[in-house]
Amino acid sequence: MSRYFPMPAYPEMMPVDISFVFADEKPAGKHGFMKAVGEEFQFEDGTPARFWGVNINGGANFPEHDYAKKFARRLAQSGCNIVRLHQLDAEWGNPNIFAFTRGKRVDNTRSFDPESMDRLDYLIHCLKEQGIYIYLDMMTYRKFKEGDGVVDASTLFDLAKPWCLINEHLKMLQKEYMDNLWLHYNPYTGLCYKDDPAFVMTEIVAECDLFFDAYIVRYDYQQHDYYYNEYRQVFKKWLESKGIEYDWENCDMYERNEVLDNFKIETTRGYMTEMRDHLRSIGVKIPIAGTNWVQGGYNNTRAHDVLDFTDTHVYFYDWRWSEHFCKNRNITSVPSVFDNQAKMTMVGKPFFLSEWDMPWPNSYRAEGPIYYAAVAALQGWCGACIHTYSYSTHLDKMDVLGKELSSPIAGVPYREGIFATWNDPAKFGLFYHSALITRRGDIQPAKKRVAVKPHDFIKVSNKAMTDVLEQHRARMYFGEELPEGYDEIVLSDQPVPHENPNIYMADNGQMWRDRSRQIGAIDTERTKVVYGMVGLGAPKDSQRKPFRKPVELNGMSVVCETDFAVIALSSLTNDPLETSDNILMSTIGRVRNTDQVFDGEKMVDVGRAPILAEVIEADIRLKTVHGKKMKIWGINAEGMYAGLIPSTYEDGYLCFHLGKDDPACYYLIVKE
Repeated sequence: MSRYFPMPAYPEMMPVDISFVFADEKPAGKHGFMKAVGEEFQFEDGTPARFWGVNINGGANFPEHDYAKKFARRLAQSGCNIVRLHQLDAEWGNPNIFAFTRGKRVDNTRSFDPESMDRLDYLIHCLKEQGIYIYLDMMTYRKFKEGDGVVDASTLFDLAKPWCLINEHLKMLQKEYMDNLWLHYNPYTGLCYKDDPAFVMTEIVAECDLFFDAYIVRYDYQQHDYYYNEYRQVFKKWLESKGIEYDWENCDMYERNEVLDNFKIETTRGYMTEMRDHLRSIGVKIPIAGTNWVQGGYNNTRAHDVLDFTDTHVYFYDWRWSEHFCKNRNITSVPSVFDNQAKMTMVGKPFFLSEWDMPWPNSYRAEGPIYYAAVAALQGWCGACIHTYSYSTHLDKMDVLGKELSSPIAGVPYREGIFATWNDPAKFGLFYHSALITRRGDIQPAKKRVAVKPHDFIKVSNKAMTDVLEQHRARMYFGEELPEGYDEIVLSDQPVPHENPNIYMADNGQMWRDRSRQIGAIDTERTKVVYGMVGLGAPKDSQRKPFRKPVELNGMSVVCETDFAVIALSSLTNDPLETSDNILMSTIGRVRNTDQVFDGEKMVDVGRAPILAEVIEADIRLKTVHGKKMKIWGINAEGMYAGLIPSTYEDGYLCFHLGKDDPACYYLIVKE
């Protein structure tokens, strides 16, 4: 029978503060502007740039000054060093960049509200002071209005997708927006945005492409005759320039074939080049991405070869947009999470994951932060941001999971708290270890490098990525000869065998995942983690029973009595765990609201406060040179000692049992 204990969150603090580990990185920008160097990011002084952080959405980008200070400090305490400022232009946001409050009619989106900008400026100042960098989105959810001079403005979808890639007036408005933002002077930093090295990345347009745009299909693209006919005219001119005969008047523009795909590649590339060049012309120095959408598959990736880096979004869920259905499934049981989205990687360019999530109410979501960070580090990706920290700044009212707001934003059910992360021990509570894995490099990139070449540009398959991503480094490749620095080329539909088909083992030995047991592990000198169904035996006849079999790592073993758990230990010094005198241990499993109710996979009742964390019961043996001098203190939600855990020292190992007395999500193992 599971036991739970209260684990509330506080918007002004984390239970444990690891910001001292990265104290030398303050303020953000101290190393100069960031640039792309091969497949990595570096600052001007040669310092490698690696990131772990969050998105903030809509109105959360414009907090009161007091909140901005607390938010930045709390992020630093968790180990974060980047924030993606997302959806500043969202019509539904309150505030948004065009209007600070509701009530007054705003008839155009061609200028920014001064109070909104003051709050945004101060937030950027606070983040910079805490060593936290900025990924600044450009166009995301802008709703064009009558005063913008946009044809059929009221009927167009957000940002007029995908016509914003085609129409000249819409492109002019996008450039004007870029000018207004990047040339804006921040009085708190004393710099224009374009001149501030705390900004490290930007993208041109969020989730938009010409290959298959879900927005247009959903809302019947043919109702917009003006833009649809213009689109065909652009296609006609392209055909004429190529000398190609094609029924441009009657064809299905969303059909997949070589002619249409090549047209969309070149048109997208032309748009991206035009916008990139405009950003450079106004003085923007940092790396620029295009979009982060994979619907076009390999061909969408090919269209981004003119940009500095690539970017995508990776989610693990299967709930429906209209109701709270949940994929109550663990990552450790599936072949891969990244195979589809890895199509946006590219040989020779850095890659960043600007959105990821394993959303509430999935009972196994605590696997997410560890798994995503581990794969990103193994692949040598430049970092990741979870979607999202919050949509709102009124977090003192948010005392349950999954219900951030009084009602969904703009009638969209998932925008009411499903993605909110800040108060979830199962996600944000594990950011300590994720930050150390990625930023500190506790997991090193894989040794072997594999270039994955599409076997067919129309029929998208990525079996190779499914097999290789947790073994070797891999990126998509569109050339013929073996690229410099790579060991092998494989076709995308070609299996890449594992020694054991059920075990994904990194070639550097620092992480593995056993699908038969549904467990994973990270095994490095400074961070060790076991996660998944660590308290259960292997599946047999659809029955899984508790058993006491240790999970063995180098210098550590875990015997878990709780069926599902994440048990993570990280040194808070530069020393390995074996010699460190200060270690953070997190033990997190299922986290839920009091009295929450499911009907199968549907959430019927979100429940009430307090948030509850499952007690993790486990026997742990940790190799340490400090012997009995190492003490284990439980840490409660307020950061106070919850109790001293009894321990023994046997044959060089500190041995202790968790969960019986004074259970906690966090423990400090310190030399006293």
